[in-house]
Amino acid sequence: MHILVSNDDGYLAEGLNCLVEHLSQIARVTVVAPQTDRSGASNSLTLDRPLLPETADNGFIAINGTPTDCVHIAITALLKNDPPDIIVSGINRGPNMGDDILYSGTVAAATEGRFLGLPAIAVSLGSFEGRYFSTAAQVIVNIIQKLQIDPLASDTILNINVPDVEYNHLKSFEITRLGKRHKAEPAVEAIDPRNRKVYWLGPVGDEADAGPGTDFYALSQNQVSITPITIDLTNHVLLKPLRQWLKTL
Repeated sequence: MHILVSNDDGYLAEGLNCLVEHLSQIARVTVVAPQTDRSGASNSLTLDRPLLPETADNGFIAINGTPTDCVHIAITALLKNDPPDIIVSGINRGPNMGDDILYSGTVAAATEGRFLGLPAIAVSLGSFEGRYFSTAAQVIVNIIQKLQIDPLASDTILNINVPDVEYNHLKSFEITRLGKRHKAEPAVEAIDPRNRKVYWLGPVGDEADAGPGTDFYALSQNQVSITPITIDLTNHVLLKPLRQWLKTL
């Protein structure tokens, strides 16, 4: 198996290096990742300048762009004669659950792989402390080995969040849905050294829909959360009511 690995924390990130170390024991791994931390980049593409892939001392390919740029260039250019079988994005330092996935560069790298025809996995560690990346890496090894025996459809995207605990302290693997947060806190106003008014984005909102069955709940119970996600953002329930509404316009 040939696995393409990317992330949004940059090619030197501890989580990415731990993931590659584990996956290299079961597959051939190619890494194409951002040069720097691009957390929160979502599905953005760089369209106003050329992108430069450079091979680092560790053999990873670093690109001066977003996670989506990295996966797009990897699949359509760098690996076009040696395509990967699957893309794994991560291991992100900190969770990507609920509404957060709309902003996540980690999830965006996975969805770009899906756009280009590959099954994809996004994996995040459940805390920002980053104590047990090895636990998340082992979880992904287990899932990849399962996929080799019993593959999922090529349009599959799995968003996986792993508690930041030792592997033997995990309680179970759970299939979950995305939870929801309250709205974000207001932006924080400040004055910079040149006496200009600037703003820091406020913290994310607290958990709102976080009961049993959600990714939030699973993580709180030391369970691995596995959420199948789709790139179809259509609100299918509203299609018929909106057609009726439009008739009166």
